[in-house]
Amino acid sequence: MDPWSEIEGKRAHDPIFQNYFSQNCRQSVDGFCKKRSADAAVARAERCIRVLGPIIVGAGPSGLAVAACLKEKGVDSLVLERSNCIASLWQLKTYDRLSLHLPRQFCELPLMPFPAYYPIYPSKQQFVAYLESYAARFGICPTYNRTVVCAEYDEQLQLWRVRTRATGIMGEEVEYVSRWLVVATGENAEVVLPEIDGLDDFKGTVMHTSSYKSGGAFAGKRVLVVGSGNSGMEVCLDLCNHNANPHIVVRDAVHILPREMLGQSTFGLSMWLLKWLPVHVVDRILLLIARTMLGDTAQLGLKRPTIGPLELKSLSGKTPVLDVGTFAKIKSGDIKVRPAIKQISGRQVEFMDTRLEEFDVIVLATGYKSNVPFWLKDRELFSEKDGLPRKAFPNGWKGENGLYSVGFTRRGLMGTSVDARRIAHDIEQQWKARGKHPDVLL
Repeated sequence: MDPWSEIEGKRAHDPIFQNYFSQNCRQSVDGFCKKRSADAAVARAERCIRVLGPIIVGAGPSGLAVAACLKEKGVDSLVLERSNCIASLWQLKTYDRLSLHLPRQFCELPLMPFPAYYPIYPSKQQFVAYLESYAARFGICPTYNRTVVCAEYDEQLQLWRVRTRATGIMGEEVEYVSRWLVVATGENAEVVLPEIDGLDDFKGTVMHTSSYKSGGAFAGKRVLVVGSGNSGMEVCLDLCNHNANPHIVVRDAVHILPREMLGQSTFGLSMWLLKWLPVHVVDRILLLIARTMLGDTAQLGLKRPTIGPLELKSLSGKTPVLDVGTFAKIKSGDIKVRPAIKQISGRQVEFMDTRLEEFDVIVLATGYKSNVPFWLKDRELFSEKDGLPRKAFPNGWKGENGLYSVGFTRRGLMGTSVDARRIAHDIEQQWKARGKHPDVLL
C-alpha cells in the first residue's frame, strides 16, 4: 500500500479528505468538514477544504501574477486575501496623488501589457484599473476577508495546511490543504512604526502614510513628515501643493535622482547602461548626471550615501528617491529639511541639532515590512529576522515541499513577473507528472 492509501485508510472518516475545487470561485464553497472534536489529530479549524491546485496567499499584484501564469497553463488556484479587494495596499493604503515611479513597461504583469493609451507613469487609479482588468481577464476570483493565521507543512499527509480566520471578532476558522503553497503577501504587508521618545503623547495628529490621502485636510498646518524615501518626499510635495507648511526629517543619507535623465527615464537609462557596464560605473554616471541637474544636495541637508544608488539597492533593498518635484520645493525653502528627532513633548519636537519647533501633525513615512514570520511555520525559505527569502534574487523563489515565494525580490514588479513565471512552470511540471489525479501523491 502506498503512503497516500495508507493514510487514507487510517483516516477514512476524517473529513479533511473531502475534496474541493471550484471552477467558479465566486460560488459558495462545498464539501466543508463537520466540526471535529478537540482531541482529534487534525483538529485545527471549524471546516476543512482540500484544494487540488496551489494555494496563493495574497491578492496583490504578485498573487495575481502567479494565478494568471498558472491559469494559462491550465492549473487553477485558490487565492486567499485578508482584505475585501485585490491590491488592498494600493486601493486602501496609498495617497491620492500616487503614480508609478517607473515607466509602465517595467511594471507590467505577465501576459498582459498596459493599455496603449496609458501615460508613461500610470496613476494609482489607472494601475488599480489595470489590475482589476487583469484579474477579470484570467478569471481570478480571490476568496476575500480570509486572514491566514497559520500555514505549516504536514509531513504525514505531505500537504500544506493553511488555517484562516474570517474578518470579524468571532471570525469562523477554515483550514485549506494543498500540495503547493505560494506566499505572495509581499514586502509591504505591515506598517513600520518608529520608536520616538514622546511620540505616543504628541498633542496633535499622528498618522502613518498608509492613512494619508491628501494634503487638503492640512492647509495652513505645520506638518512634520518623518522619513525621506519616495513616499515621504511625495507627501511633502502634496502638502506643499495644498498650502500646508511641511518639514521633512532626514535621518540617514539618501540618494535623490531626477526621475528622467537625458530624455528618458532614469530607471530605463540604468537598465540600458547595465547591459554594457558594471554597477559601480553606472552608479558614477548616474551621480554625475544627478549632480549636474540637481547640484550638491548635501548643502540642503540631503547627504548622499557612500555607496552608489544601484549598489545600495542591491545590497540593502533601499530604493533611491526619484524626484517628481519635491527637490525644487526644498531648494526654494517651501519644504524644510530637519535632522533626526531627539524627543517630543506636547506639540514641541526637539531635533538632534537642538532646534525646537511646534507642529500640528506628524506623518510617519516609515515604510512597511513583511509579516511572513508571524504565520508561516517554515524557517528554511524565509528569514525570521526580516520575513524575506534567505537567498537573494533570482534564487529565493522556491523552497522545499511545494513552498514558493513571489513579490520579495526587492526588484519591484519586474522581479515579481520573473518569479511568477518560474513558479507557474515548476508547478505545471508537477501537475502534469501527477496526471491531474489528486489522489496520486508526489
